[in-house]
Amino acid sequence: MASTEVTYAVTGSSGRLGGRIARRLAAGGTPQTLLCRTPARAPELPGATVVPGAYDDHAALVRSLRSTDHVLMVSASESPDRLRQHRTFIDAAAQVGVAHLVYISFYGAAPDATFTLARDHWHTEQHIRAAGVPFTFLRDNLYADFMPGLVGDDGAIRGPAGDGRAAVVAQDDIADAAVAVLRDPGPHAGRAYDLTGPEALTLADVAATITTVTGRPVTYVPETVEEAYASRQGYGAPDWQLDAWVSTYTAIADGSLAGVTTAIEDLTGHPATALERVLRAGPDPAAQP
Repeated sequence: MASTEVTYAVTGSSGRLGGRIARRLAAGGTPQTLLCRTPARAPELPGATVVPGAYDDHAALVRSLRSTDHVLMVSASESPDRLRQHRTFIDAAAQVGVAHLVYISFYGAAPDATFTLARDHWHTEQHIRAAGVPFTFLRDNLYADFMPGLVGDDGAIRGPAGDGRAAVVAQDDIADAAVAVLRDPGPHAGRAYDLTGPEALTLADVAATITTVTGRPVTYVPETVEEAYASRQGYGAPDWQLDAWVSTYTAIADGSLAGVTTAIEDLTGHPATALERVLRAGPDPAAQP
């Protein structure tokens, strides 16, 4: 007799967000398959089976995803090749008949999004729709957890964000939402959720919150777009990466990331977490760097 037990697969488990989701599933007693480009980096979790799962290896993905019902797809690492990798993964999921795909997308995903990487997310969403895989899209705003990473050695956040706002969202909240959808995807099939924090903040607000929590004086120093490109040229990054870095700030400036939703509470039953609370909790000690 065929098993009726629902099966789960999670990508990105060696990262901060995928790892949070995998740990929540394990803590709830849910067996899962962890698809990893580098299996040795996967977390050791009860009930978890680690298999090779590089996004650009169609054959390995077909083997690993076969007979899987619910799949979490965390977006691949930023690269010029990311969209092709996403399409390879989606095609494999469609080929084996995955019952439901939860894709971690980005807030405001659109073909002409100000934040350049949000365009890749839109094209990925379109490929999922075209492939016919049942889906839910979780469109995350900027991560609240990453806000301290914007601060330079001189205690300044610099960028062309002006007085724009972003409704930064906690990774723990995203993980809670993803697990809720994975465990009961039916009500969420074919839907896209914009996941945000409880309020939209300027970068001056972010700097003040970091100062309050850490005691380290942090300020926001606005740049022009030209200044932003010039100040980042020294990193030797390719043009697409520079565009992504700078457009993070211009997307804040033009209001692309300012909307606040109730999606976190709707999906999880608890309110979205404020930036100050995220920072006071500190980094997730179990997360991989």
